[in-house]
Amino acid sequence: QVQLVESGGDSVQAGGSLNLSCVASGNFFRIKAMNVMGWYRQAPGKQRELVAIFNSGGVANYADSVRGRFTISRDYAKNTVYLQMNSLKPEDTAVYYCKGGTRLEDYWGQGTQVTVSS
Repeated sequence: QVQLVESGGDSVQAGGSLNLSCVASGNFFRIKAMNVMGWYRQAPGKQRELVAIFNSGGVANYADSVRGRFTISRDYAKNTVYLQMNSLKPEDTAVYYCKGGTRLEDYWGQGTQVTVSS
């Protein structure tokens, strides 16, 4: 199995920055098979939505709402994906979840809370 553990969530003022991390651990071969890795978020009363993700071709895709403010990066050696979030807005408040995927399975972390106050 694969475990994904997020960290870096916090409460910040609007305009601030946070850097989220997600570390994958567990089955070596399944981790290396993860060709999709990225971030989703879920705000209270809303559906979970894509924030930023590396697709199977290694290309980063972003939600329109975060493009230009958030940057996703990946350290393959550390089995870690990051989300640098700048110019945070109150509407970015949500639980942020890490997702990893192979051709056969998807893995999710437990989430980390990001709260942005105005």
